[in-house]
Amino acid sequence: MSIAGQTTNATRHQAKAERELPPRERLVRAASRLFYYEGVRAIGVERLIAEAGVTKATFYRHFAAKDDLVVAYLQTKDAFYRSVAEPLAAGHPPAEAIDLIFEAIAEHARERGFRGSPFMNAAAEYPDATHPVRRLVASHRDWLRALFQDLLTRLGHADPQSAAGALLMLYDGAMVAGYLDDSTAARATLLDAVRLIRARG
Repeated sequence: MSIAGQTTNATRHQAKAERELPPRERLVRAASRLFYYEGVRAIGVERLIAEAGVTKATFYRHFAAKDDLVVAYLQTKDAFYRSVAEPLAAGHPPAEAIDLIFEAIAEHARERGFRGSPFMNAAAEYPDATHPVRRLVASHRDWLRALFQDLLTRLGHADPQSAAGALLMLYDGAMVAGYLDDSTAARATLLDAVRLIRARG
């Protein structure tokens, strides 16, 4: 069988597997694809319903409004980032853990179809800082800042709070550069900057 044929079969198997998922999960997966690649405001409820293969009644049984699905989509992204970073933080000495977390971020930014941070992308479409979407974005960033600060404190950094803020800004920049710039060059710059910040303690 050709590579194209294998790819087609894999896509069919994936589509079949998704059709067998519970309706709520199908909706969240459809939202994850559409919101990330096309933007939140560009996607209407009818498109989400069609993509997930559910009825309108099913949609509203699980989500009172589209914004609730946006929150659910971002919760899955938050859970994914935590599942990558927290084991690295727990399983390695702090300096190594910081480097490994940023190496994972750099590799993520080099993936095919990478379009920047889902959190920053969503925040750009929700200007009201009190909106549930923005509160979830803030919660994600608070978690990441606290993770960096804890690692820097364990490392014995002289000013872990300020350094954690600097690492968070590097994370933001890596997400933008990974999408807009040469991701290979951005990776080298990012890792050099991370090591410089953590070594200045």
